[in-house]
Formats: sequence, structure tokens, C-alpha cells
Amino acid sequence: MSPRTPTDILTHGCRLNTYESEVMRELTSHLDNTVVINTCAVTAEAERQARQTIRRLHRERPDAHIVVTGCAAQIAPAAWAALPGVTSVIGNTEKLLPATWEAAGAPATVVGDIMQARETAAHLVTEFAGRARAFVQVQQGCDHRCTFCVIPFGRGPNRSVPIGAIVTQVRTLVAAGFHEIVLSGVDIASYGPDLPGAPRLGQMVRRLLALVPELPRLRLSSLDPAAIDEDLWRVLATEPRLMPHLHLSLQAANDIILKRMKRRHSRAQALATIARARALRPGIALGADLIGGFPTETDTMFADTLAFIEQAAIPYLHVFPYSERPDTPAARMPAVPVALRRQRAARLREAGATNAERFHAALIGQETSILSETPFSGHTEHFAPVRVAGHPGRLMRARITASDARGVHAEAA
Repeated sequence: MSPRTPTDILTHGCRLNTYESEVMRELTSHLDNTVVINTCAVTAEAERQARQTIRRLHRERPDAHIVVTGCAAQIAPAAWAALPGVTSVIGNTEKLLPATWEAAGAPATVVGDIMQARETAAHLVTEFAGRARAFVQVQQGCDHRCTFCVIPFGRGPNRSVPIGAIVTQVRTLVAAGFHEIVLSGVDIASYGPDLPGAPRLGQMVRRLLALVPELPRLRLSSLDPAAIDEDLWRVLATEPRLMPHLHLSLQAANDIILKRMKRRHSRAQALATIARARALRPGIALGADLIGGFPTETDTMFADTLAFIEQAAIPYLHVFPYSERPDTPAARMPAVPVALRRQRAARLREAGATNAERFHAALIGQETSILSETPFSGHTEHFAPVRVAGHPGRLMRARITASDARGVHAEAA
């Protein structure tokens, strides 16, 4: 009998997908010669990369069972099932159910109506392959309808994980040796309204830190600036284990474009959020999601966003050129030429790089805690990339000695 080939899980997209891939890694450990592609639908480029991965795998491993899941598969299952080599397509709910994977071979194609989902599946993840930090799902889905976004159709409505289950998961991961946890979801600032007592994100974070005192570092994934609650502001100001780093889902900084995106914040509100974060946690690192070339965006509107990034001095930008998503309102709006979208995205990235270089320079001479991720690199508390000799997966104290736009250099303190 030939030896069994372990299941490969290939992940595209967000931190929530990363968490769910680890769930599937455990659920598929008994399968032979199987590859699971966990797709993303945020942009056309993300889908293109997933299709490219599938075609390459089919050439290299023609006998493998190729299973496609994730948001892109949930939204358009027939298109993914038609790709050469694909054995089955699994929905975002079904991929987390043990029954889906119980058979000895590849599972049958099954994609349910994600918009009918009412709860999250409970799983206990014990490891994250090759990673120094762990991701924990606290929330799933989204009740908002930004005009550019197709993710609600891949993830369904907002559902929250009970605080007790989050605490158990975090304790398990800390016991497994993880020193940093990232709370992840589709819209984590909307945590809690479906739970008894309707706790907000800040209350959950405060209770988590109190109930897991052995956790050294807690980090948050992207936040909607319109939904940061007062409890979370207090925790940010008073709890050093909550890292000095906020990533905001801004998308733009021109009020007309924000309204056409159906975002819930204005330019002024975004500036006020940033100012409050810096007042409560001096030196805090800030990041932002941005879209370049949204439909109807004029040169003047784009200049507003570029000026905002320069004024707010945000160092860590996650920038996408606008990408039409099927059946979204924005896809029916007058489009900006693709080349111009890319040019605007590049200019936003350049502004971010300039801000990052200044932010990193200001860190020189500081002593900080670093999570080592390779023998030669890691991230500081501010999520600044750092070149330093260390042991992967461990925390260390180090002094920052030099910097550039890409990060900082440090020596063990």
C-alpha cells in the first residue's frame, strides 16, 4: 500500500480565511491526495490568482482531488466546478462542518444559501501551520451593503461567536505556545448584537483580556471607523496588552465618494477617529484600506483622499485599484479607466511609503517587544516589520537602531 499524501490547504484572501483553513486542515486530515483551495472574492485579481492556482495544480497533480471553497466558490459555484480538475465545490458554511469531510474520498459538491446562515460553526483550532501569530474568528458575515462589496453574498449576515467560545479558543492557542492573537472576522466592529445581552466589541475584548491573563499580545483586524464603541476606546487607552495598532476600513476620504460607496463615516469623522486614537494611545500605528479609482471619482475627489493620507500621516496602507464585482451597485456606475485606477492606487501606495518611512524613523532608539517570525525578522508592537535575530514564535525585547520605508532594524536589548 502506497503512503497517504496529506491534504494540502491553499489559502487566498483574508485572515478569516486563514483561520478557516486551519479548521479544514483538521477536518481533512484523513483524506488522501486532496488539495483544498480556499478562495477570495474581494477583487477580480484575487479570483484570477485562485484560478491560476487550480490550473497549475491540475497540471502538476492530475490525479489529485481538487476541492474549491471560500467566498468566490460560494458566490459562483458553477463557474468553479467547470474548471478542469475540480472535483467538488464546497460552500462557506459547509466547509466548516465535519459531516462534509467524513467520507474517505473528496466530498460531494454542496453549496447552501449563505444568506440563510444564522450561527457560526464552533471549532477549536490548536495550530497555525508555519505562523508565529494565531487568528481567532470572533464574527462572521456583514449586514452592511457597501456598493462595491460582494462579500456579504459570500459570507452571509452578521453572526457573532459567544465570548466563552472565544476565551476557550484563545486559551487553547496560548497553551499551544502562541504569544499573539489576532481577532478576525468580516466586520468585527459589528460584534455582538445577535448574542444575549448584545455585548459590543470593546466589552468582549476587555473580558477576554481579563479571563486570559496569560495572553501577552492581542491585536485587532480591520475596524469600521463608524462603529468603534466607547468600551473599546477605554481598553485601547488602558490595556498595554492590546497592541498600539489600529487598521481602519476607510476606502476613501472624499465625502461624495464615501456616500456613493455607502460607507457610514465622513472625512471629518475619520479624522476625528484618528485624532482620538493618537490622543488615547500616543505613538499608535495606524493602517487603512483604500480603493483607488472608484467609479465617478474625479481628479479632485482623488486629490481629497491623497491629501487626507498625507495630512493624517497613516503609515500602513492596504490599497486596491477598484475592481468591478458582479451584481454590485458600483459596477453599474460610470467607470474610471483601468489604467487610471492603477495610477491612483500607486500614488496612494507612494504616500503610504513616505508616511511609513517617517513613522519608522521616529521609532529609532526605542526599546520594544518583538514577535520573531523567522530567524531574522518579525514585527514590533506597532506592527512595524523588523529585521532582528531571534527564535521564531518567541517574544523578545530589542532596541530599534535603524529604519527605512520597509521597516526597522533592531538589536536584542
